[in-house]
Amino acid sequence: MNRMDTALDYLKGIGPNRAQLLREELGLQTYHDLLHLFPNRYVDRSQFHPLNALPKNSAEIQIKGRVTQFKSIAQKRGSRLVATLEDSNGQIELVWFRGQKWIQEQIRVNKEYVVFGRLNWYGNKANIPHPELTLVENFEQNAHLGLHPIYPSTEKLTQRGISQKVIKQAQQQLYNTLSGGFSETLPPNLIQSIGLTDKNTAYRAIHFPENHQQLSAAQLRLKFEELFYIQLQLLKKKQLRQQQIKGYVFEKVGTIFNTFFKHSLPFALTNAQKKVLKEIRQDLGTGIQMNRLLQGDVGSGKTIIALMSMLIGVDNGFQVCLMAPTEILAQQHFHSLSELLEGSEVRIALLTGSTKKADRTPLHDALQTGELHILVGTHAVLEDKVQFANLGLAIIDEQHRFGVAQRAKLWKKNKLPPHVLVMTATPIPRTLAMSLYGDLDVSIIDELPPGRKPVKTVWRKDSNRLKVFQFIKEEIKKGRQVYVVYPLIEESETLDYKDLMDGYESLQRSFPAPEYQISIVHGRMKPDAKEYEMQRFQKKQTQILIATTVIEVGVNIPNASVMIIESAERFGLSQLHQLRGRVGRGNTQSFCILMSGYKLSEESRTRLDTMVRTHDGFEIAEVDLRLRGPGDLMGTQQSGILQLNIANLVKDQDVLILSRNWAEALLEKDPHLQLPEHQGVKASFEALTQNKALWKYIS
Repeated sequence: MNRMDTALDYLKGIGPNRAQLLREELGLQTYHDLLHLFPNRYVDRSQFHPLNALPKNSAEIQIKGRVTQFKSIAQKRGSRLVATLEDSNGQIELVWFRGQKWIQEQIRVNKEYVVFGRLNWYGNKANIPHPELTLVENFEQNAHLGLHPIYPSTEKLTQRGISQKVIKQAQQQLYNTLSGGFSETLPPNLIQSIGLTDKNTAYRAIHFPENHQQLSAAQLRLKFEELFYIQLQLLKKKQLRQQQIKGYVFEKVGTIFNTFFKHSLPFALTNAQKKVLKEIRQDLGTGIQMNRLLQGDVGSGKTIIALMSMLIGVDNGFQVCLMAPTEILAQQHFHSLSELLEGSEVRIALLTGSTKKADRTPLHDALQTGELHILVGTHAVLEDKVQFANLGLAIIDEQHRFGVAQRAKLWKKNKLPPHVLVMTATPIPRTLAMSLYGDLDVSIIDELPPGRKPVKTVWRKDSNRLKVFQFIKEEIKKGRQVYVVYPLIEESETLDYKDLMDGYESLQRSFPAPEYQISIVHGRMKPDAKEYEMQRFQKKQTQILIATTVIEVGVNIPNASVMIIESAERFGLSQLHQLRGRVGRGNTQSFCILMSGYKLSEESRTRLDTMVRTHDGFEIAEVDLRLRGPGDLMGTQQSGILQLNIANLVKDQDVLILSRNWAEALLEKDPHLQLPEHQGVKASFEALTQNKALWKYIS
């Protein structure tokens, strides 16, 4: 067995009990896991704070002084041990709630100690709970070790005696046990060209740095390696797919496509749309399965590209499906595609969870005989009983809402897997796209159709509400319609429902019937009732639509010119950007009004300021990535690949691009990793990718 696979129970100083805690709290199982528990920061332990000049916050500090006395103080449950530490400027209390007997035996009164810990303020009086103490003479023997690592931890670990000191000692013990026997995992020419430090030095310096230069070199080496292997996996996945996953050949652009292009296209395509369509046409003709990500900001015209791709499929005798994450979005796609296809021979149908049983049977039959060309639907499309005659192209909208296993079901409906076009209106920052979708080809529509005016965005506080209502009345007088959106956060659904109903009553008072008509749509309503209210708004029978975020994606009502977002500080940036995209779909000037309270966090202010400042979805996505991190941005089911040990996709973009370039160059030179100098890479790659089976082909 590889020594790195040894269970932590066998590491001296850890043992079975501590190993169990480390497993439960940090997911650490083996020597390898502990070695790769990298510090999340470092504290410069060469500096000391005088006791009369402590920072008025809960900072981690280092102080020096004599322990002058101990006292035990009774409290509701048990007691706490308090020691007084003095220097020439003042004194501070050190507090322990556990292990008191042991502490008193270890720490000697009137001896001088170096104390490290987190400040805790009660009014004007500070103390340090559970500090780390080192005798001054012992500390001075290691005075050159100025940088001390701080490791990820949890409250439970600290309470159960696994302090930072214990983790540091375990790392030291582990490093000594492994005695630097780390085999190199990167090719020599790469290490020399970039000037990377070797593996042994990197591991020692990341855990026990002697200075900042050594630490920086170790961080660069380990970040590069982590990102390099992610990129290598993605590129190999793409390479395997191209070699092994054959795709249907769409040989021609035929009559149906050409007739639509000449007679039914509602507007001239932008240059960006033409470029993307050309990329898709090339993919469909290669005989290799297409796997393309189509990114386009809200309103950039992705739907028309999707339809024209579908028509190429139909012209070649194939069926096509379009999957959307919600019923409302699926219906929206169905209605807009049906309108565009009016008068053509293409048959299109809609399948969602609420499609009646009586309608399903003929739909299933038409699919199996091939009479039905295009199926638009939700997850219902994935059901086993939904069988196609020959599914040639699957288009997935807002794909981050579908899990890998769900998408794999589409593959099994055919002899060959269909071509896949993944669409998203949530712009993905370049670095994140590289790491999440590095195995897909990426197309971007970065140009809005002509005639679209940017939506004017303003941020207003609650005290401006009457002025906002007056503005709404003026817009309604011009014949326009208005969205009012409330947040819906599952943990506080009852509270959100109350906010929504309070808002509804307030709007009814300010916009009384019969002069004004108001629709309301929320998650507690039955699908039929939602559809009825949406139809009323679509047909202009109501002027105001109050909703929770069910209208976030895809609803298209060109006459709606005002989007009011209530409690805007509770929305994420990409949600705010999506909601703003629901207006500005006609040729008139549209407005987005962000309503917020007064007490806002710094992050909320940044989000609202960003929305007012820019319309660029990619810039907004970069800010969102900086604020929230990659895992949150993509939702938990997508973040597996991004549970990084040391690299950070926001701060390490240069390292990511460098690692991608090297991974590409290596595979170009040696696609099967057969050269002698690449055997370390091959072994590491195989260890990372074992037990992946079918998933290795599916992004």
